Amino acid sequence: MPMTALTRGGTEYVPEFLMAIDAQKCIGCGRCYKVCGRDVMGLGGFTEEGALLIPGTEEYEEDEDEIIKKVMVMTNPDACIGCGACNRVCPSDCQTHAPLDA
Repeated sequence: MPMTALTRGGTEYVPEFLMAIDAQKCIGCGRCYKVCGRDVMGLGGFTEEGALLIPGTEEYEEDEDEIIKKVMVMTNPDACIGCGACNRVCPSDCQTHAPLDA
């Protein structure tokens, strides 16, 4: 059975959490980042060699200047509260959301 939550008014709902971002579909626009108040995502990128660099990692710090395509990546997935705001503003449909099993 999925985990449920309550709205302020007491209505029950099932939160759907960000599970993945398809880096091949992401256009790096940052709209999801701007609406997320929980710092779940960050702007990473692909190098010419095809390596995906994640912000906050040693590889990112060393090779940030070699990024040729910026994309959003999950940097703190455990902070997601399942509000779905990021999914509603995403123009490229690159995110996967799902409820958690309780």
